[in-house]
Amino acid sequence: MDKTTFFSRFHCQTARHSEPDYPLRHSARQAAVMMTLFGEDELEMLFTVRASHLRHHGGQISFPGGGREPADSDLLATALRECEEEIALPASHITPVGQLSPYKTISGFEVTPFIGWTAQLPALNADPSEVESIFSVPLAHLIHPANQHVHWVNRHGRDFPIYFIPWTDKLIWGATAAFIRNLSHLLRV
Repeated sequence: MDKTTFFSRFHCQTARHSEPDYPLRHSARQAAVMMTLFGEDELEMLFTVRASHLRHHGGQISFPGGGREPADSDLLATALRECEEEIALPASHITPVGQLSPYKTISGFEVTPFIGWTAQLPALNADPSEVESIFSVPLAHLIHPANQHVHWVNRHGRDFPIYFIPWTDKLIWGATAAFIRNLSHLLRV
């Protein structure tokens, strides 16, 4: 999908469906991620592999992001700050495009995914305390329905979906895959 098509579809559509999130019984901690796109003719999306030593979600594929801190003016500021801290992508290089609906996770966060675009991707540098590696995937692959899989699990007597999107030797799953599915619902015509 090229940049012009993406912007046209993203700004002109309303979501037909959002993936169900986890029904928390307590208030969630606010968090944000940045789903960064780059390119012109064939958009790609940036991902990180979380450092293996992390206590929560170590080794999993994610977007740069994290919990809102008191110094963050809003959740967009959180997402932009985390991009800079985790992968050295300065906020000045990211044009915010929009956001998706907040999504509650089993780990107790309500995550707001922001969509950003960068005209020129600078040299990125993974912070080894948080990120093991950085990679990108063509947007066309991510949003194609044939590449999106759902597995249902039963937890405490209720069925919940877990989303998966395979890419080469990697598996994008969980909330990260749910954010992509929610974006793909907006982009389908």
